[in-house]
Amino acid sequence: MSNGKAAKHPALALVGSLLSYVALCITVLAALVLIVVPLLTGSQTYSVLTSSMAPHYAPGTFLVVKPTPYNELQVGDVVTYQMESGKPAVITHRIISFGVDQAGNRTLITQGDNNDIADEQPVTELQVRGKLFYAVPFVGFAANALGNTDRGAAVQWAAVGLLGYGVVTLVRGTLARKRRGGPAAGQGVEDAGAEVAHLPASRIDGADAVDLDHSDPVLGDCDCGADHHDDSRSLHQRRVAV
Repeated sequence: MSNGKAAKHPALALVGSLLSYVALCITVLAALVLIVVPLLTGSQTYSVLTSSMAPHYAPGTFLVVKPTPYNELQVGDVVTYQMESGKPAVITHRIISFGVDQAGNRTLITQGDNNDIADEQPVTELQVRGKLFYAVPFVGFAANALGNTDRGAAVQWAAVGLLGYGVVTLVRGTLARKRRGGPAAGQGVEDAGAEVAHLPASRIDGADAVDLDHSDPVLGDCDCGADHHDDSRSLHQRRVAV
């Protein structure tokens, strides 16, 4: 029954296959960008809460921040740093220049893209968590809903869920293609068998005997008297018995 529906509506089957393929691609891409790459690179993820970096990094933007050696940071880099050294609250702003503290150590002068003035306090090396690796708009809203305490476990479960969904979708698509192709071939074999089973007895005794033994084509074409027909049937029966 399902094969008949697929044959009657090939356009719907094609659309369904395309949608499944698109969903699989989106799932794999999301898993790679939001979960796999950050885990492999040792990056941390954050969500933008304010408009200080708008319009490039508006509220709700998902930030992936990669650890970077302090001496490799340059003017123009976007960095995430602790507002107070050793405390979890962080802020993400752009480096606009460098300074030097009283001990002669280099410090960072930062400013939000949407702010008119630089940040009040210079940033030290101990405060820096890393440099912005890449950002994904709007995804941060979902991350914010999870809260800060459960985000690590949620990311791991999300990775398992997304990758598992991708595998299941791929397997289901493969099985569906096999089901669409398999019954058609089997149906052809069944139809051929049914046709042979319903052949008249005269065709089985006559024309089909020619296929079994081409040495005596007269058996299938002769339209002689009954005596010859009886002999031919006897000969055919002997062949079958042998």
